[in-house]
Amino acid sequence: MNDRQPRRRLPIVLRALRQALWAVPLLLSLLFVAGVLAWMQRNAIDEREEQRETMISDALSVEAQMRVALDAEAATLRGLASALHGLPPGNALLEHQAIVSAGLRRLWQSVTWLDANKRILAHVPESTTGNSAASLDDGGLSLHLVAPLGTGTLIVRYAPAVLLKRGVPWWLARKYDVQLVDSADQVIASTTDSAVRSAGDSNTSYRVAFVGPLRSALDGPLTTRALTDAALELSLREPMSSPLRPLVLVLMGGFLLLIGGATALLRRQVQQVSNAEQAWRTEAAWRRAMEDSALVGLRARDAEGRLLYVNRTFCELVGLASTDLVGLAPPMPYWPPDALEEVMLRNRRNLAGHAPRDGYEARWRHSNGTLLDVMVFESPLVDAAGLQIGWMGSILDITERKRLEEGERRQIELGAHHARLTMLGEVASTLAHELNQPLTAIASYNAGIINQLNKQATPDPVVLAALQRLGQQAAQAGRVVQRIREFLTRREPQHEPCDLNAVIEAAASLMQRELKRQGVSLQLQLSASLPAVVADAVLIEQVVINLIRNAADALSAQPGERQIEVRSDTVGRFAKIDVQDNGPGLGGRTVEALCAPFYSTKREGMGMGLAICRSIVEAHHGVLDAGPAAFGKHGGGARFSFGLGLEASA
Repeated sequence: MNDRQPRRRLPIVLRALRQALWAVPLLLSLLFVAGVLAWMQRNAIDEREEQRETMISDALSVEAQMRVALDAEAATLRGLASALHGLPPGNALLEHQAIVSAGLRRLWQSVTWLDANKRILAHVPESTTGNSAASLDDGGLSLHLVAPLGTGTLIVRYAPAVLLKRGVPWWLARKYDVQLVDSADQVIASTTDSAVRSAGDSNTSYRVAFVGPLRSALDGPLTTRALTDAALELSLREPMSSPLRPLVLVLMGGFLLLIGGATALLRRQVQQVSNAEQAWRTEAAWRRAMEDSALVGLRARDAEGRLLYVNRTFCELVGLASTDLVGLAPPMPYWPPDALEEVMLRNRRNLAGHAPRDGYEARWRHSNGTLLDVMVFESPLVDAAGLQIGWMGSILDITERKRLEEGERRQIELGAHHARLTMLGEVASTLAHELNQPLTAIASYNAGIINQLNKQATPDPVVLAALQRLGQQAAQAGRVVQRIREFLTRREPQHEPCDLNAVIEAAASLMQRELKRQGVSLQLQLSASLPAVVADAVLIEQVVINLIRNAADALSAQPGERQIEVRSDTVGRFAKIDVQDNGPGLGGRTVEALCAPFYSTKREGMGMGLAICRSIVEAHHGVLDAGPAAFGKHGGGARFSFGLGLEASA
């Protein structure tokens, strides 16, 4: 019980899964959108990481360039101090120095020469106008470079903003806002006109410690101290953003709306298809049940005769499963092998459209080898477009009907035969009755003649012997007529102990003259140990005579040696008598056909001899049989045999 429930649930689960297939495109679309969004997020993270790495690299590069520039300025200042060493201080001296002029044009704002007491010995320029860097100063914080000069000091004041503007490459200045900040997070200098404060976002700004000869004047122009913990900070002016991201999001939203609408339509379509499929399955189940319950075999074939469909009745008719039949092409396994040519010819005629409209009879073979008769009706097989694609056949099993018709025909023939036998019996009985008196008269006259001859003194022995034989034959004829009359009037045969060998010899002696006239040699192979049996000797003698006469008639057209052999022997509890010849044989005929009433192979035969012989043998509880004989030099011929039971022997 528990095993059946999962089996019942399985089709329900499969049906539910099939009905939910409409949601698969929506789920796949959602997975696709989620994948695209995840990819975009990952790509944004990668872009920000790459942007940060680029910004760090740019910050380090700017810091290195500024440090190199300051180192160069410090070296230039030391060179100037070396050049002024030992010379009298003065403004004119400083103004005429090429290094000072170049420094003022490049970066320097002023050059001051101080003595050991921090007093100004010389100072240039006297004003901030002209082409000196002082004219570019924005009034911000200025820084100093210091170099010793003898007992005094040489100080160069420069603007860090100018240093930034001239030391930062233009392409970096367009991309970043570069600032110098101190430890208190105060802006020392900036590449922009107004200081930009960082929002602290590590993805849009980066700060690197600045190492270099920075000096700051805090207590006046002649007092300097070191500016420690200075840093260089780069801030992105416009954080990198993809212009396609909003478009992608819009497209994704539109895609989801479209796929949602398409999914709704698909679900509706799937429901319609599912309902149509369910209706089709129901209709197909009804049609299959009707076709399988039909007592008529149905088959569908294409134009080449290949089986497309068979119902259960057809499968039961031929004994094959539908899986073994569907797809088969001619020749079919249910066609009789001995009539394939004829059946193939009729099959081609039917496929060509020449099948009889009222059907035709055919003989098929069951898988177990049984032959059956069928009635086949062919009609065109038309597809949904109205085109004929093959033939639809309806098959009726008429084996039982034909058997009944054959039985009825045989019954009618048997009735006619019985009528003939009855009439023949009446005629034979009448003839036996009418012949009895002439035979009695012949026997009486023959006895009188013998008595008269015996009264003579010297009777002729030849005539006397002939008359005695005549009397014996007349008496025998009377007994035969009497036995036939009793047999035809359904009286029991007169069973009495008799010697079968003597009966056979008597029959042979009676046929000797006729056989000699036909040139037939008769041989007797009688068993000496054959016991006596209880039988009607006269009737058994007539059976032997009839079999010998039939053998002689079969040998009448036989060229060469003609032989008949009569053999007696004991087989089990039966005494068996065989009559065989070296003639043409039975020609394939059975004992049933040969013993049929009114059936004869002789031109003038009545067809009653073997029938009467069989009736006589069966009246003695025996069996009459026929078959080929192994007789003569070349073999062949016919053999008739019958047996009489020994149970009733005396």
